[in-house]
Amino acid sequence: MVTLGVEEEYLLLDDGTGLPAARASRVRAAADREAGLAEGEVDNELLQAQVEVATPVCEDLAEVAAHLTRFRRAVSAAARRTGCRVVATGAAPVADREPVPVPVTEKPRYHAMRAQAAHLVDEQLINGMHIHVAIPDRSAGAAALGRLRPWLPALVALGANSPFWDGLDTGFASWRTVVFGRWPVSGVPPYARDAADYDATLERLLATGVMREPHQAYWHARLSDRYPTLEVRAPDVQLDVPDAVTIAGLTRALVITALREADTGTPPLIPPHEIVRAAGWHAARHGLGGDLVDPVSGEPAPAGAVVAALLAYVGPALDEAGDADRVTSGVRRILAEGTGAVRQRHALADAGFAGLLELVAADPATADVGAPATADAGTVSRPA
Repeated sequence: MVTLGVEEEYLLLDDGTGLPAARASRVRAAADREAGLAEGEVDNELLQAQVEVATPVCEDLAEVAAHLTRFRRAVSAAARRTGCRVVATGAAPVADREPVPVPVTEKPRYHAMRAQAAHLVDEQLINGMHIHVAIPDRSAGAAALGRLRPWLPALVALGANSPFWDGLDTGFASWRTVVFGRWPVSGVPPYARDAADYDATLERLLATGVMREPHQAYWHARLSDRYPTLEVRAPDVQLDVPDAVTIAGLTRALVITALREADTGTPPLIPPHEIVRAAGWHAARHGLGGDLVDPVSGEPAPAGAVVAALLAYVGPALDEAGDADRVTSGVRRILAEGTGAVRQRHALADAGFAGLLELVAADPATADVGAPATADAGTVSRPA
């Protein structure tokens, strides 16, 4: 069985104002006292209003679900003891009217990033979901990366969960994708034939001095520089565990399919970089609310048809892993009820900012899955 692991980034919001709360250190200390967590399982992120968790290596989706549920419940309980809440949204919905930047975490690397791109770092109040899928070696991983590359915009669309920013509806389904895309090395990765080709690209980028370490290749998918995995980073953090598990299972099947195509010498689909990049932007803009760019034709196609084509493409891998029913039903749920972005807009329209905060609460015991709806762009009014 091809193993996988999932990382989730969460945002810390003040329980009274809903503003980003720089309490990561306090939440981590409280988490270490939670019965459901081992010491050190909650980690820092770039800004002190964020925390991150990562599952151990998992063989099946039931393990992923159990760990993510455990993390969300325990971290939420720890956050409540510090006067804040942990939320699972891809971007901070509101900001202070007289902004004071959230401090970066005390790591030399993070301070160097802020010195390099101060305001951009200040705006990194965004949260993703990273799926690590085991690969035999870097050469196989690079060849697989080239083959899954055309499908990354579909994962952006399925995982879109960040419609609000700075108190406004951005009009985008995944504003996180836009914010993260401002870094010099980001978005859909360039095509690479093998590990030598992939590493040569990294070396050329490092030689420019613009990218200072391999970890700053903030592509939607990349070879991990820490683990023997292919890391897919396209989706926003998900509203709930079922959606996270659905996307994790779909991603593993996509990587397995790409690995097998590379192993058998199946010719890859290599759309021009500018086409895949445009498709990714379009997916972030609309989510599943309209057309997506068909990876094969390069032309508009209904989002449901593109997602169905993706499911058909990875179908054998889903069957072999025993994930077909779980992932297919999960995808159907997202298509029927809407992505996180649609459900966030519905919650705001139905119950205001308080309802939005309840929806994005990371605690599985309290979060509401929302309902299908389409809301017009508007203002996020937080309590005074």
